[in-house]
Amino acid sequence: MAGRGPRDDGQTVDGQTVDGTRLPDALLVHVTDLAGRPRGVGFLADHLGTLVTAHEAVDGLPRLVLRTADGRDRAVTADAVTPLPHRGLALIRTEGLGLEPLPLTVRERVDAGIYVRVPAGCWREARVLGTTGATYTATDRRHRLDDALELAIGTAGRDALRLGGGAAGGPVLDAATGAVVGVVATALTAGHAAAGFAVPLRPADGGPLAELLARNAATVAAYGADLNLAGILELTATSVGQDGPPAGGGTDVEPVERDAVAREFAAFDAGDAAVLALVGPPGSGRTTELAALAARRGRDPQPAPTLWLRGADLRDDDTGIADAARRALTRAARIVAASRGADVAWPGDLAEAGGRPAGAADRGAGAVAPAVHGSHPADPCHPPAPGPQHRQTADTGTRDTPDGFDPGRPARLARAAGRPLLLLLDGPEEMPPVLAHRLGEWTAGTAEWLRQTGARLVVACRDEYWEGAGARFPRELLHAGLDGEGDDTLPPHVRLGGLGEQEARLARQRYGIPEGALAASDARHPLALRLFAEVRAALPEAPRVRADRHDVFAAHLDLLCLRVAVRLAAGNGLRGTAVRRLAAKVAGQVHEAARRSLGPGQGELDREAFEAVFPWGPAPDRLGGGTGWASAVLTEGLLVPAGGGYRFAHEELADWLQGMHLDLDEALRALVHRRPHEAHPLPVPHHRIGPVVQALLLIARQHGTRRLTLRLDELTETLDADPDSWWAARLLTEVLSRVPDATPYLGVLRDLADRIAGRTLPPGRFGPAFWTGLRLRAADRFDLLRRLVLADTAPQDGGAPRYLDSTARLLATDPAAVQPYLLAWFDDERPLPATPHATVATAAQALLHTHRHRALDDLTELLVERAHPRAGELLTVLAEDEPAALCRAVDRWARDERPDRRAAAVTYGLRAAPHVRTEADRELLRYAALALLARPADTDLHGGALALLVRDPATRARHLPQALRRFAAGDPQLPPDALLTALATHADAVLDAFRTRLAGPAAGAALRALAEVTEPGPARRIAELVREAAALRPDAAEDVAAYVDTRLDQGPGARADLLPLVTGLLDGGPERVRAALAAVLAAPGAPASGPLRRELRDLLLAHEQDPGVLAALLHAAVYSTSGDELRDLLHRTGLLLARTPEGAARFDHGLVDLARHVPGFAACVAGWLAETPGEWAALVGPSARRTIENLAGVRVPA
Repeated sequence: MAGRGPRDDGQTVDGQTVDGTRLPDALLVHVTDLAGRPRGVGFLADHLGTLVTAHEAVDGLPRLVLRTADGRDRAVTADAVTPLPHRGLALIRTEGLGLEPLPLTVRERVDAGIYVRVPAGCWREARVLGTTGATYTATDRRHRLDDALELAIGTAGRDALRLGGGAAGGPVLDAATGAVVGVVATALTAGHAAAGFAVPLRPADGGPLAELLARNAATVAAYGADLNLAGILELTATSVGQDGPPAGGGTDVEPVERDAVAREFAAFDAGDAAVLALVGPPGSGRTTELAALAARRGRDPQPAPTLWLRGADLRDDDTGIADAARRALTRAARIVAASRGADVAWPGDLAEAGGRPAGAADRGAGAVAPAVHGSHPADPCHPPAPGPQHRQTADTGTRDTPDGFDPGRPARLARAAGRPLLLLLDGPEEMPPVLAHRLGEWTAGTAEWLRQTGARLVVACRDEYWEGAGARFPRELLHAGLDGEGDDTLPPHVRLGGLGEQEARLARQRYGIPEGALAASDARHPLALRLFAEVRAALPEAPRVRADRHDVFAAHLDLLCLRVAVRLAAGNGLRGTAVRRLAAKVAGQVHEAARRSLGPGQGELDREAFEAVFPWGPAPDRLGGGTGWASAVLTEGLLVPAGGGYRFAHEELADWLQGMHLDLDEALRALVHRRPHEAHPLPVPHHRIGPVVQALLLIARQHGTRRLTLRLDELTETLDADPDSWWAARLLTEVLSRVPDATPYLGVLRDLADRIAGRTLPPGRFGPAFWTGLRLRAADRFDLLRRLVLADTAPQDGGAPRYLDSTARLLATDPAAVQPYLLAWFDDERPLPATPHATVATAAQALLHTHRHRALDDLTELLVERAHPRAGELLTVLAEDEPAALCRAVDRWARDERPDRRAAAVTYGLRAAPHVRTEADRELLRYAALALLARPADTDLHGGALALLVRDPATRARHLPQALRRFAAGDPQLPPDALLTALATHADAVLDAFRTRLAGPAAGAALRALAEVTEPGPARRIAELVREAAALRPDAAEDVAAYVDTRLDQGPGARADLLPLVTGLLDGGPERVRAALAAVLAAPGAPASGPLRRELRDLLLAHEQDPGVLAALLHAAVYSTSGDELRDLLHRTGLLLARTPEGAARFDHGLVDLARHVPGFAACVAGWLAETPGEWAALVGPSARRTIENLAGVRVPA
């Protein structure tokens, strides 16, 4: 009868499990019509209740009844059926059947000759003969199927596979994998006789069947040749649960999610990089973050496979990460197989289809394999297995690993599914020493395997490991952190340090740690918070004192030793003071374990050393006898298994313990101070620096900072002799970074900074991240950065991080706090070697200007208080770039009781006024000016205040007369350009004031201001003023010439006003004025001024007779022109001067003087004389020729 099969004892049970294998009625759903007549069977294919059956089982029925082995009936209508007659299948939506779905094959085809099992009265073994064409005749039409599976089955099963035999719609199970490879179809006919047919369940191109196959592959696990995504997810989840840390790190407190790290992982998942290094010191929470990542991937609506690996599980002969992945999947497969029952097929065979060893597995996944191991060979429903079973090995208690196992297959399948396999490698530093010496080979193998399979790798390690290992990975495979910060000496990585401020506050709340209970330097340290919480929970009545990390570690160690002692006492009948004595002995053994861990290796205890310290059996008398030491220590989590040995559970706690027992002098001699002639010891792995660092820190705690300073000075001197000493540099950075206050070591830090700035010490291991991470007062930190910016290289994309860039980041983060310290850089005028045009002071100016926006008002106050020329320059720039801020500052300063502030209000108010664009800013300047005028004692400032009021249209008319009087009287605080704003409305009064001012001794500023007036009407009147001033004040010739030069550069628009002025001055102006104009006309000026300059210059040469004016033209031409233009101008000037003896002498003297002082001029003249000697013979005298010959070094023809 269907649903019955023999037990080992000969009994059968309907719909139950026998020896871990479910019988047919427990797997199948019977399909009948409403009258109860059987039409076939079906099976579930997903957790949504989708039932798969043959189309013939539902063909022509408006309603169906579905019945399970446990008596559940469900009636469904035709609209719940998705017919697929062209494939001979039908899908039925169901609810509440209470059955587990069966895995469906993921293979493209079913090979001929494989063994399968079909429900033909009972589970019977059949064989696939191959594919053949067949015809399915439905009620409406016939359908041709070209790939029907032809089955060979024994005589007893043939009747069930005939039309009406009751097997229609039953699953055809691969005997090796247990996956459904087809659906029994009894209504198929072919051109030849056959024992039976099945419709294959091969991938379809779209439609409901393709969706079902994809859903099944993602949610119902299958293994072997039918390995699918769900099987990979089950294996990897088992790996994380078995090899990863306990949920929550072994505590009831949920870890705080670190947003920055989560963003990095998300960016890595979305990017193209294959390797992400999560780098941080011990105790920073690397393992916790890996566990959080695995949990997030598992909780995702589309979970992705994550495999947990440990460095201690790597082996000497590994060639890459694939070997560790193979072993991890093997362990997970054994656990999955054991969880499904002792007689289910082992899901660890992940070899490629067709590559399975003989008898590697004779059953499918445990949920679906129907054969019962140990049944009678003669039983037709349970034939003997086709090959040997996996057996437990006597020596290890594990099942044999199949040959040909390839972890790349699940990786490729996961990549194809769009959910790449992620390998989490925690603590790679713990790899065996032999493998560590082959790190380059192992890394190359890992990189190649990742490329080939599409898998990803996250490595959680210490800086020291990644410094070497990361450099061996191809750089294009590495994920660079989003913020670009971190230790700049390392290959691309993601930095993991202490918790953020908000994260740490939340963590302390969850742990129940009051604010201020931990020292500030440790209040954000993940391990310190966790251990401190455990101590507080165990000792709720203990006095509450402020603790640091050392106190936390000591208290936690005492707590664990006491717990181990209590556990030992309970098993050996001890109580009272005996328990306390036993706790002291446990502490002694723990310290002995730490001492032994300092030996060769990776800081672990091998099995022999562990058992010698913590016996598994009876303990020696010195320990008080008793048993259970090893199990008690492991149960309390003081030590944990690691590869072939044991290690302390917390790496930082282990370093701290081992540092107490380290012979520091001997360690430093071997690592740092070894003399060249001494024999080289065995190399110590760089990541074993932890105990040495802790031993150095212990010096300061036990003997004071002075003793530690001496040690650090010795390390610094070692760097003098050997700048590449890794241990000396790393010990300095690690110790100085970890001290709770680096202030006592400022001498060491300044020495290091000066050596780096002086280029006697490479900055590589003392990058910006080191200096910005020191626990120092801000003033000291920025003093060190001021010294270090001299070591910066030129900025470039992808270049080494620069100290100036780090300073900029600090400024951008908290500008109000940092600005005062950058002002102190204004006194440092040393040039920056990378940018010679800049100095330390100008770099500070640039930083303050660039990052001004978040604290602009603070910056203006600091700058005015600093009263430094560099501060004044920056305020002047801010007056143009940020006039609103300067107006606010001027308004404050004008009301300040300090005279220097009021003077600053006038100075920078006038500089900001031309750039003001809003009425609100004008109003601020207006009120500031009125406030200054209201102070009778500040008469010196009234001129500037009046200038501000004249610029303001609202107050101009009222205050202009007073301003003009002060301006005409020569008030230096009243700038001329302020009055010119009133030129359009009060032209006569303004020009009269300028006429008076130009007649005085200080006309330069007024003329420069007048030169900026370009409107034709006022410009013409101003030209008349300039003519009058030139006639009245010849001593203002240079100022007049400057006016003309500015107007010339304004282009052709100035010609109408300028031509009469200049021609008049050249025709009858004073000699001094003409000479100054000659110098201006000889200069090239702006391109737009060229035609008018040449015209006026020709006019001068046509009429000028005075040797002094021509000599001025000569000198100006040499300094400002060149080439043929200079030759022609020089020749014309010489001809004019040669008309008189005085002029000829002046021409000769001028040539000699210019040849001596203008580089290249002598050679130029020598060339002209050689080319056309006749032209120059009458112009250049003998003495001038000799001088030119001597200076040019060539012979000049007479």
